[in-house]
Amino acid sequence: MGAHSGIEAITARIVERSKPHREAYIDRVRRAASRGPHRTTLSCGNLAHGFAVCSPAEKDALAGDVVPNLGIITSYNDMLSAHQPYETFPAIIREAARAAGGIAQVAGGVPAMCDGVTQGQPGMELSLFSRDAIAMSAGIGLSHNMFDAAVYLGICDKIVPGLVIAALSFGHLPAVFIPAGPMTTGLPNDEKSRIRQLYAEGKVGRAELLEAESKSYHGPGTCTFYGTANSNQMLMEIMGFHMPGASFVNPGTPLREALTREAVKRALAITALGNEFTPAGEMIDERSIVNGVVGLHATGGSTNHTMHIVAMARAAGIHLTWEDISELSDIVPLLARVYPNGLADVNHFHAAGGMGFLIRELLKTGMVHDDVRTVFGHGLEAYTVEAKLDEKGLVTRPTVPQTSGDPKVLAQIETPFQPTGGLKMLTGNIGKGVIKISAVKPERHIIEAPAIVFHDQQELQDAFKRGDLNRDFIAVVRFQGPQANGMPELHRLTPPLGVLQDRGFKVALLTDGRMSGASGKVPAAIHMTPEACDGGAIAKIQNGDMIRLDAVAGTLEVLVDAAEFEARLPAKADLSENEFGMGRELFAAFRRNVGRAEHGASVFS
Repeated sequence: MGAHSGIEAITARIVERSKPHREAYIDRVRRAASRGPHRTTLSCGNLAHGFAVCSPAEKDALAGDVVPNLGIITSYNDMLSAHQPYETFPAIIREAARAAGGIAQVAGGVPAMCDGVTQGQPGMELSLFSRDAIAMSAGIGLSHNMFDAAVYLGICDKIVPGLVIAALSFGHLPAVFIPAGPMTTGLPNDEKSRIRQLYAEGKVGRAELLEAESKSYHGPGTCTFYGTANSNQMLMEIMGFHMPGASFVNPGTPLREALTREAVKRALAITALGNEFTPAGEMIDERSIVNGVVGLHATGGSTNHTMHIVAMARAAGIHLTWEDISELSDIVPLLARVYPNGLADVNHFHAAGGMGFLIRELLKTGMVHDDVRTVFGHGLEAYTVEAKLDEKGLVTRPTVPQTSGDPKVLAQIETPFQPTGGLKMLTGNIGKGVIKISAVKPERHIIEAPAIVFHDQQELQDAFKRGDLNRDFIAVVRFQGPQANGMPELHRLTPPLGVLQDRGFKVALLTDGRMSGASGKVPAAIHMTPEACDGGAIAKIQNGDMIRLDAVAGTLEVLVDAAEFEARLPAKADLSENEFGMGRELFAAFRRNVGRAEHGASVFS
């Protein structure tokens, strides 16, 4: 069936708003593509440098423009559990390319930091900016002008959005994203959260906490909760950058390797040298972006993507807004319960039917556009499958079953977990922000309480430990925006706020910083813009001001006389401690030039 009327209307609005930017972008992509494969334009010296380490046969092939050359952009490192499996991928990709009549070269590596390691640490202040640094790093790798297509090896939080921005900046090249998959299930995520809260209360020690964390994060692959990393994988599949069924297959399995080999073969097939040329910049359009947002709502995805998908869209000349995202949330039902908005992890989600089931259900009522291009071909219907191996070790794709393998994890669209999506925009006299409500109990969707103001997360931690927060309140944690200190995640605030909520107090968080893809049961109005450093009204809030957070109506107000609030001077903060150490001095130019959160918090726009 065609798209739902509301989905069509929002998509049409995005198309109209984006028209001048999108038309200019497509013109650039087509002009770049019209020049054809570029190796013949390189001087002999250029080309000699480009294939110096290749075999004689590969040199002969690359000297002309008849054999496709695949650029590999990798974010491999040994520290990220999700990215460690990529160590062996280049060899697999080169072998698969040769078997398919092509050549593959590692074009470049990009940085990949782990938010799990840097939570609450100075390095977290580089995290958001690493997205744009990754895009630039990938751009440097592809600037050698040696490639007919690119494959991107990335999984986690800022890495995939940065790679997408790069892929769309080189939109004349086909782009296939190759996942590595989630780690196997360890300690249940709700049990990990329980131990964290006990530690915050002083009821267990560091040894018990470390044991729990180590049992949860225990091997290769993405963390198993549904945070930004796994939201990335959902996005890449529903937007058509992945091969169907590829997102949530565990690392180190025969199916995982077979899917990688298949992706390489497909990347070579869709270059300009073949008959199915699929440049990334034309493949991804407004419908693809809307499908991504719908996927986020239907799965209760990461709040970080209210910035990332805006920045990704802009790289393709598409102007998506928070209003679009919020209106789509009012239409799209929640179909998945994966931690933190449920007890299951992504392995349970995949076993219940995974992406194939989800996409099939969304197509039933036109919640996603079927008439899109993907790396697999035309139409999203081709993704309503599950990937398996046949007796020859080749990938086969049977249609997903008609019923969910676990209705507590993955619902049919006729019986959703809730009629609306998991993300909501908030507006009011404090500015604009977003909230993830899929994991928040309905009785906590409206909180009215006095403000307690903090200028960093440690102040809140200290107040909790002193016993000063045993009451109803809304914690205002400001000067945490991109201009102030790079907009770190404030996930360390979850345990103390969760403890207070469990004690029966009405609590919420209001901040111009980020929370996390793991945002959970405490109401959190985040990404407030304009931020405190940008003259935002959040800097005018004082201790004791009554604040009303209404996630049902989508409003966020400080209940102070309008004239009095307007007349207040904004507070100032000493941010000198955020300017140096752990590489923060290297990102001063980013802090000076970054855009607002609602525009993607990017240095590019």
